[in-house]
Amino acid sequence: MQLIDATEWYTPLRKNLGDKSRELGPDDIDRVVRTFLDFETGSDRGERSKVFKNEDFGYYKVQVERPLRLAGVDSSSVYTTAQLNQLLKDGAKRDPDADPIMTKVHPKGTVADPHRGRFEVPLRGQMRVVSYAPDPELRDAEQVPLLEPAGDCRDGIEAFIRREVLPFAPDAWIDDSKTKVGYEISFTKHFYKPTPLRTLEEIRADIRALEVVSDNLIAEIAR
Repeated sequence: MQLIDATEWYTPLRKNLGDKSRELGPDDIDRVVRTFLDFETGSDRGERSKVFKNEDFGYYKVQVERPLRLAGVDSSSVYTTAQLNQLLKDGAKRDPDADPIMTKVHPKGTVADPHRGRFEVPLRGQMRVVSYAPDPELRDAEQVPLLEPAGDCRDGIEAFIRREVLPFAPDAWIDDSKTKVGYEISFTKHFYKPTPLRTLEEIRADIRALEVVSDNLIAEIAR
């Protein structure tokens, strides 16, 4: 897919049409067409014209969960959704220091996978794999590029979550059933040009000018 940044190619209108003050004139249209046809060798290649793979615009929308933690709840018991709703209805308070609430104990032999919400914990004298109740108030979503490199992880999603989420929320996991694929074309992202930083000399000159102005004001006030 080819993107052409033609935001600065326009002809001012002699008279505004409502909020519209610019239009694409014949020369502007010709330049867009030339840029499109000459994308391999044109002078605007890389500056105004860029070619991408479709996947460059794609992303996974990933739902990130964190466990529900309630004060005064037996951390060794397994609760149903109805029981948790009743606890909250009865006034149970969220407590970030409480143990996460279990909703399922998986059969023996289940492989732990914290990234996908299966945690291995000591339970009644043995190690078991359990799932926790997600807290809707802590639920979040992340956009992971389709081309996110996997590195040493199983896929790009896991690599992204390990890098961007787990350092701040180590108890988080993703709900695979809620993962969706979307696409977004952002000209700002692909054609962004950062404003050059001012030099120290320019900053010093502005400070000196302000000092002169402030000294003059003080002198006038002191008269």
